[in-house]
Amino acid sequence: MNRHHGRAPRGSLRRTRTSVAHAAVALVLVAGTTAGCGVLPPLPDPVPAPSSLVPDEAATLLDGEPADATVDDTSLRPMAVRIRNVQCDGVSTGSGFALDARTLVTNRHVVESSRSLEIATYDGQDIEVEEILATDVADLALVRTTADLPAHPELADDDPEQGDDVTVVGYPEGGRLTLSRGTVLGTTDDPLYSNLGQVLLTDAEVEPGSSGSAALDDDAEVIGVVYAKADGGRSLLVPVSTLDSLLDDAGTFAPLDGCDGG
Repeated sequence: MNRHHGRAPRGSLRRTRTSVAHAAVALVLVAGTTAGCGVLPPLPDPVPAPSSLVPDEAATLLDGEPADATVDDTSLRPMAVRIRNVQCDGVSTGSGFALDARTLVTNRHVVESSRSLEIATYDGQDIEVEEILATDVADLALVRTTADLPAHPELADDDPEQGDDVTVVGYPEGGRLTLSRGTVLGTTDDPLYSNLGQVLLTDAEVEPGSSGSAALDDDAEVIGVVYAKADGGRSLLVPVSTLDSLLDDAGTFAPLDGCDGG
């Protein structure tokens, strides 16, 4: 797997960071879901080709304001993918980003109970899925593809500090690619995976379909993976240190059963 070679494995989150431990957070897993077995909703509108994109259409804040120019949205578009999971009892949408040429990172809950998984790139390409792997330790999954992905970001060497900028790049509501800007508020105990430890709390807005989005710093490096929406417009991220340490353990990710158990 093509990642940072020669970098020492990281452990859990540094405990010296300002903590928002035991914060009261009402969680919503942000994979957009449409229930109803047997009747599938239509695919979303095609992602426009690069030649038809203008800055306000290519990447905007969720509130409709122009995207912050600190991070170049032109370079960010190829990193993100839109995921549509046809499940045994409905359809859900989510986001993901490339880890290397043929590996995507997303959330486990985005790809669970899958009958078929549909991956679309920023320029409208459909990418076939070869294998889905997931871990029980965190809400993370890996998707192996049969064709090369357009681009992949680097993983940051360190977790962010309180007050650092964060940009979430994904496909809320299964629609067009957006950027959502915010700051890191601190860390909190993971309310879903008690054995994981600390996760990042930010004020970057996310919506259903944002699950699995990359959260980037001002150098466009991944500092976390979006997996839940908290109260007060806040969001929760699996920190990059956790992602990296799990990737360093070859046995952490295992094939994920589909909706038929196979």
